[in-house]
Amino acid sequence: MILNYLNIFIYQLKHNKLFSFLNILGLSIGIAGLVFALLYWNDEHSYNAWNPEKENVYQVLVQLSDMPAVAENSVRLKAYLENDPNVETIVYADNWYQKDKIVYNGKKELIDKIINVENGFFSLFPFEIIKGNAVSVLKDGSGIAISEDISKSIFGAENPIGKQVNCLKTMFTVRAVYRIPGNSSLAPNVIINKMKDLVDLSKNQSLFALKILLKIKEPAKVDITKRMLEKVYYDEIIVKNSKEAGMSPPEMEKKVGHFNVFLEPLSQARLHSITDGYPEGRGNYQFLLIMVGLSALILTLSIVNYINMATANAIKRAKEVGIRKILGASKSDIVLQFIFETILISLFSILLALVIVELTLPYYNNFLGKNLMIVGGQFYIQLILIFIVTILVAGIFPALYVSNFETIKVLKGNFERSKKGIWLRNGMLIFQFAIASFFIIGSNIVYQQIKYLSDKDLGFKGDQVVAIALNFPSSYYEGDQIGKNIFSRYNTVKEELYKIKGVDKVSTGLISFDGTDDALWPIWYKDELFKQNAIGIDYGLLDLMKIKVVKGRNLDPKFASDTINSVLINETSVKLMNLKDPIDKEIRIGNQKMKIVGVVKDFNLLSPEVAVPPMTFYHIKTLDMAGEMNIVYVKLKSDNIQNTIADIEKFWNAKVDTEYPFKYDFVDKQYARTYETYSKQKNLFSLLNIIVISIALFGLFALASYSIQRRMKEIAIRKTLGAETNVLLKELSKQYILYCIIGFIIALFPVYYLLNKWLENFAFRIDISTFSFISGFLILLFLTLIIVLSRAYTATKTDILQYLKYE
Repeated sequence: MILNYLNIFIYQLKHNKLFSFLNILGLSIGIAGLVFALLYWNDEHSYNAWNPEKENVYQVLVQLSDMPAVAENSVRLKAYLENDPNVETIVYADNWYQKDKIVYNGKKELIDKIINVENGFFSLFPFEIIKGNAVSVLKDGSGIAISEDISKSIFGAENPIGKQVNCLKTMFTVRAVYRIPGNSSLAPNVIINKMKDLVDLSKNQSLFALKILLKIKEPAKVDITKRMLEKVYYDEIIVKNSKEAGMSPPEMEKKVGHFNVFLEPLSQARLHSITDGYPEGRGNYQFLLIMVGLSALILTLSIVNYINMATANAIKRAKEVGIRKILGASKSDIVLQFIFETILISLFSILLALVIVELTLPYYNNFLGKNLMIVGGQFYIQLILIFIVTILVAGIFPALYVSNFETIKVLKGNFERSKKGIWLRNGMLIFQFAIASFFIIGSNIVYQQIKYLSDKDLGFKGDQVVAIALNFPSSYYEGDQIGKNIFSRYNTVKEELYKIKGVDKVSTGLISFDGTDDALWPIWYKDELFKQNAIGIDYGLLDLMKIKVVKGRNLDPKFASDTINSVLINETSVKLMNLKDPIDKEIRIGNQKMKIVGVVKDFNLLSPEVAVPPMTFYHIKTLDMAGEMNIVYVKLKSDNIQNTIADIEKFWNAKVDTEYPFKYDFVDKQYARTYETYSKQKNLFSLLNIIVISIALFGLFALASYSIQRRMKEIAIRKTLGAETNVLLKELSKQYILYCIIGFIIALFPVYYLLNKWLENFAFRIDISTFSFISGFLILLFLTLIIVLSRAYTATKTDILQYLKYE
């Protein structure tokens, strides 16, 4: 029987090449789209899945009133956490990743993922230990653990255990080599413990100082720990400072703000974190849902398209079914045969989908910035489920439809079906129109929003401006005059840069245009606290970036006070502090009184998702912040930019930084990456839009062919009675225009609601206009008429005698 089914299937493939090809191609595209989404989904959900402690490990995050939540906490919490019975292990950590060299026997290896943590780290992140002992490696400050890759790079086949290496100006003994079993929110290359002085409260009084990781005994009781920490912040900061200031704690809390503590489990760190708490970053959960949702929608569309095409093709097989029934085939035999054919088509579609995925996976990885591969038992289980669902949904209806043909009628050439079947097919066609409308309108709105961001006046000009990473030898960061040494060296570098042909302007500042510069400082005005982004800059930075001063003056070396107590504020800051005439008003940063000398026009520093923050600008020497400099900004002349960059690199590697590779980035490209995710969504929507329209047109082609085939006798009779071709075309196409309108109307609410929700991500956004809907409808109608009229025109030119002879 199976051999018979196979022979019939091969016969149908040969005689219906176009329909078979469109069926397989449509399904394979839908399956490939879902495979891509599943690969992305599995990768994002694999973060920390390997870690058996993921539900017990928590990161302590703190938020001061409306300031962004941060992962840095006070050392004052340590004593209280040690007395908490629900806390099993406390691990303080310095900046998640530091950069330095490992030196071994004269060989240097630049490492950009060095983590400085307390002993106990491996109990929270139990990496696989290949060599050595994780228990003792961090007990004192002499041990170091290195990753397997670093071990191979530095030591080759040599056993590294017990070897002496120099890192961060300290000699360490290699005591462990580890391998990270899977994707991890913390994935360092080197692990050390130089935390002794940093966790000493007498030496580290900073309010936001170190990261804290906790291993909790009972996660259900973690709220008790959370409330305890909030009380510690209240008692240690609010109450103590209120006594010193001679005011009540509520008054001090009103001025300083309220401390909120969040204990975030490691299991939620990747996709549901409230901040970028871990160095490997957060995943974009919204983008992930969009990818999976749209891919599932396209697969649904592909299956609907398959059903439409299968039922449209069924008319050609009606007599085959009638003859088989006369020869004794039961209804179940017919159903099994068509399900068998669906299994084979689905199998071919999945194989073709995997070929498509394999060929395009490098482009997809580049699109996401990942290294996804078609591996893993979970993926193959998901693929089998897709296969089963496709067969059940796509195979059963066409099989039942064909098996219900009445034998006598089909043998006479009467293929009319019930009204229910017609309405079901038309309903699926309307569904296809609705999905196509959703994608056409949605992609247009997404395109307009991204174009708006690209064309928007940001308030600064980052083209032809390069940001160069600044690293000086470690000797400059030692002693009591770090800021002075660094600034002096920077001035020397600046003078040399001006000598390079093609360099227009040079400046620096504690400012970044990559969307990460969101730290807020406490700014006082008339004893009222305002949280603002306080930024140290050098003379000329605002001019270099073409940031306008709209009132007062810019910082100027002619005024000695500009390196002592002068500040500028932006327009948002003026509004926040309700200053009618801000010039010469006095504010306070920390304990230092500052005088406002100018107002800066608002400019976009952060991602377009975020409104322009209040900003205060001071000269970098005013608060002795030069030691924090890590970028030099260079404005280039428009001619021979690449030659100028090459000359800068040559000078940099010879005179400025001989140890680290020369790294630079164009500022406009830096900022463009702050909305790169949304640009990717635009590209994704555009690609899927083409796919959806193609699949929808396949289905429309099939349904139009089916409908016109059913009406060929009517067309023949009308032509015999003298009907004009244009009248016939109008008659044959009007129902599809109606279905197009109904599908478009159905799509209106979902596309308006969902795209409005998407636009809520942006502080700067477009308004959805009626033009997007009108243009979307006209595009859909135009494509519909092309398909339908082409099929209808072909039908009107067919020899009518072959359809009249049965009468």
